[in-house]
Amino acid sequence: MYNYVEDGDSKTTAYVESDKEKYEAFMARIEAGEKIEADDWMPDDYRIALIKLISMHGISEIMGALPEKEWVPKAPTLRRKLGIMAKVQDEMGHGQLLLRVAEDLMKPLGKNRESLMKDLLNGDLKFHNVFHMPTKTWADAGMVGWLVDGAAIISQTNMLDASYGPYQRALQRICQEEVFHAQHGESIIMALAEGNEYQRSILQESLNRWWPSLLMFFGPASAETTGSSKQDIMIKYKIRKSNNEELRQAFLSKYMPRVFALGLTVPDETIRYDEKEEKWIYKQPDWEEFKQIIRNKGPRSKERLRLREIAYENNSWVREALATKAVTV
Repeated sequence: MYNYVEDGDSKTTAYVESDKEKYEAFMARIEAGEKIEADDWMPDDYRIALIKLISMHGISEIMGALPEKEWVPKAPTLRRKLGIMAKVQDEMGHGQLLLRVAEDLMKPLGKNRESLMKDLLNGDLKFHNVFHMPTKTWADAGMVGWLVDGAAIISQTNMLDASYGPYQRALQRICQEEVFHAQHGESIIMALAEGNEYQRSILQESLNRWWPSLLMFFGPASAETTGSSKQDIMIKYKIRKSNNEELRQAFLSKYMPRVFALGLTVPDETIRYDEKEEKWIYKQPDWEEFKQIIRNKGPRSKERLRLREIAYENNSWVREALATKAVTV
């Protein structure tokens, strides 16, 4: 294939001559809007970028079910309990679907789904910053559905035409279901916003706590901040269309009017829409804190990982049974 050649702090890609034509044909297919399939030839950095993206997405769907799972027994009504149970079930299904997509990409590297779970538990595979956070009140269950899933929809619809076919097709289904999840969250938010003084107070308090995580959701704006050119690689290969800041601006444009319409505020006295620059001005979150959170040093990181580890250990017999070859008589 080809190798990375280090040049100071940047990485350039050096191709062996025999793969130059393959690479040019690959790029021509992408530029023409064709979809790359699991068995097709692909550059190493394309494969690696996809594995990182899809495995993180899949694991985040699974870990993301845990904060809401905590509210299944505490939901205020039977209707709300059934709604959040269905949402948790959907999120776990999304995770399983995405891990299968990632597994196909990993096979040439000698890795499988079990490798991903081990990477998660030893800290090598990260999950989304928002799912390291606590869900302290019922308003948090609504906030996750309304704004966290709303942010996810913006991020995922940005990749609905991704150049990698298996991921693009998985996203078609996932995005359709995420719309219902956002509506589920919005229903909780509306009920609280129209409720009594206590209900409105826990709604505002929840938004105040979640605001930094929501801004962090899309990641830092620039490669200078992240020390990585991951955004550029994914845009170059048409896995995604927009960069992190463009996605964050789309989120603010969609949801800030709705937040204000409910009489809520955000903990940022500087936030405003600049008509001249045609963008939202806001106070940057603490990106050093973001780095610590995704390194499993968030408020609920250890508890959520331990819960996942216990489930993995307790269900080892299922994996062993499925791996056992049938005995013929």
